[in-house]
Amino acid sequence: MLNARRPNPLPARPSRRGLLAGAGALVVAFRLDPKSARAASGPNLADVKAQPNAFVRIGADDTVTVVIKHLDMGQGNTTGLATILADELGADWSKVRTEFAPADATLYNNSLMGPIQGTGGSTAVANSWFQLRKAGAAAREMLMAEAAFRWKVPVSEITVADNIVRHAPSGRQARFGELAASAASLPVPSEPRLKDPSEWRLIGQTIPRLDSVAKTNGTAIYSLDIRRPNQVTAVVARAPRFGATVKSFDAAAARKVAGVLDVVQVPTGVAVIARDTWSAMKGREALTVAWDDSTAETRSSDAILAEYRERAKGPGLTASERGDPQAALRGAAKVVEAEFTFPYLAHAAMEPLNATIERAADGGYDVYAGFQFQTVEQATMAAILGVTPDRVRLHSNWAGGSFGRRATPTADYLAEAAMVLKASGEKAPVHLVWTREDDMAGGYYRPTVLHKVRAGIDGKGAVVGWDHVMVGKSIMIGSPFEAMIVKNGIDSTTVEGASDTPYALPAYRFGVHNGREGVPVLWWRSVGHTHTAHVMEVMIDELAHAANVDPVAYRLSLLAQAPRLSGVLKLAAEKAGWSAKPQDPGRGLGVAVHESFGSYVAMVADVTAQENAVRVNRIVAAVDVGVPVNPDVIRAQVEGAVGFALSSVLRNRITLKDGQVQEHNFDAYAPTRMSEMPTVEVHIVPSQVAPTGIGEPGVPVLGPSIANAVFAAIGRRLRSLPLDLSGVKGA
Repeated sequence: MLNARRPNPLPARPSRRGLLAGAGALVVAFRLDPKSARAASGPNLADVKAQPNAFVRIGADDTVTVVIKHLDMGQGNTTGLATILADELGADWSKVRTEFAPADATLYNNSLMGPIQGTGGSTAVANSWFQLRKAGAAAREMLMAEAAFRWKVPVSEITVADNIVRHAPSGRQARFGELAASAASLPVPSEPRLKDPSEWRLIGQTIPRLDSVAKTNGTAIYSLDIRRPNQVTAVVARAPRFGATVKSFDAAAARKVAGVLDVVQVPTGVAVIARDTWSAMKGREALTVAWDDSTAETRSSDAILAEYRERAKGPGLTASERGDPQAALRGAAKVVEAEFTFPYLAHAAMEPLNATIERAADGGYDVYAGFQFQTVEQATMAAILGVTPDRVRLHSNWAGGSFGRRATPTADYLAEAAMVLKASGEKAPVHLVWTREDDMAGGYYRPTVLHKVRAGIDGKGAVVGWDHVMVGKSIMIGSPFEAMIVKNGIDSTTVEGASDTPYALPAYRFGVHNGREGVPVLWWRSVGHTHTAHVMEVMIDELAHAANVDPVAYRLSLLAQAPRLSGVLKLAAEKAGWSAKPQDPGRGLGVAVHESFGSYVAMVADVTAQENAVRVNRIVAAVDVGVPVNPDVIRAQVEGAVGFALSSVLRNRITLKDGQVQEHNFDAYAPTRMSEMPTVEVHIVPSQVAPTGIGEPGVPVLGPSIANAVFAAIGRRLRSLPLDLSGVKGA
C-alpha cells in the first residue's frame, strides 16, 4: 500500500500530517477507543486505529525510546511493554530505552479502566498489547517507506531487523537514525501489518530487563531521590484515630527545633516544614496536638469482627445465585460448615509514600512522584491549587513498590502535598514524606473480611448445594468509582472470585453485607481475590476429603468447562509430583487453583507443620497468561507474589485497639525474610492468546495451597489467615 502511493518514479514527499517529531526523532502512537475496552482477551482491543500520539521515538543516534504510560513499581512492565513495541518495530534490544509518559488521558488512557490514565488490575500488558504492536508496526512501515523512496525500490523488498533497514537485492541499508526524521513526515499507516508469531524475535524470549542496571548501581531515580532547588521537607502529624480532626495545637516547641521553618494546619492534620527530613520529624515530635474524636472510629478489631458475625447470620445482598442451595443442603448426605476470617493488611511497600511539588515560573505546578492514577491525581491536585488540570504537570519516577497503595480514589498523599504547598504560601518546593510509621498506620488497608459457608455433598461425593455469606467493607462505595463498579449495592471488587466461581456448583448462593466501620480500605495486591480464592479453595479441599476423593481429581471434576484452569492444575500437579497421601510426619502437600484478572494460576505447596510453626519448603506454580511476553519477568512476578504474600499467610495483620492501629513498623508487621523463602518453581503454559497480567494473580492461590498442605500434614483445618498453629495438637 505504501509503495502504491510512491510508484517509480516516486512523487514528492507528502507533507507533515500531525506526526509529532523533533530533530532526528520519530514519534508514533495510537489512541484506543474506550468503547473497545471490554476484556483483556476481547476482540475489540485489536480494533485500535493508527493515530499520531507518542509511544516511540527514534533518535539520530539510533536509540529507540518507548514511552510507557503505566507506572513501574517493580513489576517490570517497562521491559514488557517495550518488548512488544520493539519486536514489531524490529529494534535492536541493546538500543531500546524507556521514559514515563506525561499525564494525558487523551493519549495514554488505560482502555481496560475507561477514559483515565492509570495502572492497576494487572492490565498494563493486556490493554497495551495491540496498541503497542500497532505503534511499532506503523513506525516500521514508515521507515520502510522512507527507505523505498530514497532508493527507488519497491517497499515489498525492504526488510527491517536490529535497527537496520535493508534492501537485499541492491545491498543497500540504513540505520534507523538516518531515516527517522524524514520518515516522521509520512502519513501514519491506518492498518500496519502485525508480525506473525513466527517472526517474533523478542516476544516470548528471556531478555534482560531494562531497569536492572540502574536499580543495581543506584542511578534509578525514585520519588525519595528528588531534590529541587531550595526544596523543603514536610511531615504531617495525623490523628491516631481514623475520622478524628484537629481540635487545637501548640507549635511553640516545634518552632524552636533547629531546621524547622514553619508549622501549618492542613485538612489532614498539622504539617511541620523543615530544611530536611530529620528536622521535620523532630519538630513533629515537639508538637502538642489535641484531637477531636467525636466522629472517629473508636472500636477495636475484635468488636468489628463481632459485629460482622452478627450480620453474617442474615443472607445479605445477593451477588450470585442459581438453584435452591437451602433445599439442596437439607437433602445432602454430608454438610460442611466453616467460618473464615481475614484481618486488615497494610501494603507496606519498601518506599514509603512521598511526593515533591513546586509552583513553576509560569504559574503552573510541577509534581514529582510515582503516579499510579495520573488522571485522578492531576485533577485532585488541580482542584486544591485552583488551576485547570493541564496546569499540573506530573513527572513520573520509579516507585519502590505499591501493591495498590499509590492508587487511591482520593489521591490522598498527593492531595496532602498540594495542601501543604498551598498552606505554606508556595514559597519553596515541598517534599512531603511519610515515615514508615506514617505509612503503616495511615489507613487504606486490605479490608478485614468474614466468610461463612455451608456446603453439602451427596452419597457419591458430588456437590449438591453451597450457601455462602461474607461481610466486608466495600472499597468502591463512597468513592468516585462507585457509579461504575457498584451495582445494586454490590461492589464487584468485594465479591470477585466467589460470585463468579468457575466450579460447577448446581445450587449456589453468594450473599454479601457491606461493612460500615470508619477504617479506610483499598485494593491490596489481587483485591477481592485475596480472600475469596482462599475460601473457595479451602472449602473445595474440605469437600474433596469429605468425599474421600483426591483433591486434584475432585477439582478437575468440577472444572470440565474451564479448560485453562484445568490445564494449569494438571501442570502444577505433574511438576510437583502430586500425591494426596501423607508425606513424612508433619509434612504435606496442598493444592489451589484460581483465575484472576484473566490469568490462570495453580500452586502446589510443600509444607512442614511442627512446633507451632509452618515452614513452606517448596512452591510449584503453573501459570497461563496468554502470550508470555517475557518469561523471566513472569517467573519473577510469581516468585515475588510468593515472597509478598507469605508473610500475610503466616503472621501479618493490622489490628485496632480503641480505634488506634497497633502495628507501626516492620518489627510488628514483619515482611518475609530470605531465610523463610521456599524454593519456587514456575511453569508457564505456552500460548498464542492475547496476553493478560501476572502482577497480582500469583497472590490468591498461595494462602489456600499452604492451608491445604497444613491439613495434609497435621489433619487439622486452619481456615483463617494468618495461620495460627498455637494450641493445635501435633503441630
